[in-house]
Amino acid sequence: MAPVTLHLRAEDKILEHRWVLYAILPRHPTMAKKQIQNSSYFSNHTHRSALTPQTTRALIDAGYNINVECSPTSALRKRIFPDAEFEQAGATLVPEGSWVDAPHDNIILGLKELDETKNFPLRHAHVTFAHCYKGQGGWEKALGRWSRGNGVLYDLEFLQDDNGRRIAAFGYHAGFAGAALALKTWAWQLQHPDTPLPGVDHFTDGRGYYLSEQEMVDQIREDVNQGTKIAGRKPRVLVIGALGRCGRGAVDTCVKAGCEDVLRWDMAETAKGGPFQEIVESDIFVNCIYLNEKIAPFVDMESLKNPNRKLSVVCDVSCDTTNPNNPISILANLQHKYYLQQTNRLPPSFQPTPQRNLYVLSHITPLFPSPISHPPLAQQPYPITPFHSPKLTTQTPSLPGSENSAIDHLPSLLPAESSDAFSSDLLPCMLEIKNRDSHPVWQRAEKLFREKVKTLPEALQKAE
Repeated sequence: MAPVTLHLRAEDKILEHRWVLYAILPRHPTMAKKQIQNSSYFSNHTHRSALTPQTTRALIDAGYNINVECSPTSALRKRIFPDAEFEQAGATLVPEGSWVDAPHDNIILGLKELDETKNFPLRHAHVTFAHCYKGQGGWEKALGRWSRGNGVLYDLEFLQDDNGRRIAAFGYHAGFAGAALALKTWAWQLQHPDTPLPGVDHFTDGRGYYLSEQEMVDQIREDVNQGTKIAGRKPRVLVIGALGRCGRGAVDTCVKAGCEDVLRWDMAETAKGGPFQEIVESDIFVNCIYLNEKIAPFVDMESLKNPNRKLSVVCDVSCDTTNPNNPISILANLQHKYYLQQTNRLPPSFQPTPQRNLYVLSHITPLFPSPISHPPLAQQPYPITPFHSPKLTTQTPSLPGSENSAIDHLPSLLPAESSDAFSSDLLPCMLEIKNRDSHPVWQRAEKLFREKVKTLPEALQKAE
């Protein structure tokens, strides 16, 4: 059997700190040499990678050929792992964007969805987050590119084991980073009551991300200490969804930052239905639930009128912002596609002291079906903004004087650790991609792809 080639491509979207791993693999294992290529996206602040030098070495040792697209030199797009480390691991460095012209029997591996401005048919098998299975904006065009090119999409979000659990996810580091920003925001409010929280670059020597988890934890612990001196106590944090990947990450951040007073809620505690008084009685609320059905709101505008409210930071890591079932109903009137709502100043009657401003931090996920009408991105009044410059002043009907920021994916704050964890979890599955015609994980992913293609307009289902 000839070896498989996997191709790790670079990011295409101008959004965030992740890097994409694209594997190039033949449709049938006996057809040709199997190869993986790591490709680069055109994404600002996209430093993560679905392959690391360590997982690259493991795949090469297993007989795969690995092509890695060269990292952009721009500081905003530079991959967290240097090209030289991939080369030392045995990968072949190839030009950025070369996946487009790679042999069709290669598999392309990546993280971010492809450039929305391109529409040529996709003739490779792709392993990536495509965000086109749940009716997101532009899903027909995105999915139709594979059917038009007779390619295959193995969506990373839907790679599942026999128990229906995701093979690899960034949830832990989303929760970890989200809680860190929430704690930083709580402390910032106390120290700078009249100044919005600046961009992450302000705290990271201009990078917009942390070099390590330890760097982040040390900084957040000091933030908490400074806030505690002013408040006279440490913050009380409530995490809902505390038993899942995301929730565990949020709790771990709090504990490592010295905030042991964490209320750890999950389905048992929320079964009675909200709104919950315990949320407004906490300083920080971190939402980490997996939302798949309509539930009563956890917190709403009415509950925020409580005169005894301590709540000053809401961190919505789950952030199904356009899902009509979102239980954080105070977000319902935000009118843009992705957002991190940073300073949400309630009417004066709700805030007798400057410290009573409400900050809403939100992890960004792709669009879900929503009754809210969204204009095309180019026409939207709320452009996507990066970590290094997250502030955007706007007005919303129920939340005046808001400063909003759009940041795509909290794990980008920790590109090294989140990439290591994700790639390590994905590795056992990638080692079996040469057997994707028979391996259950890959077979389920392809079956789902075929089913979704059948929901496209007939004209988009046909290969060109």
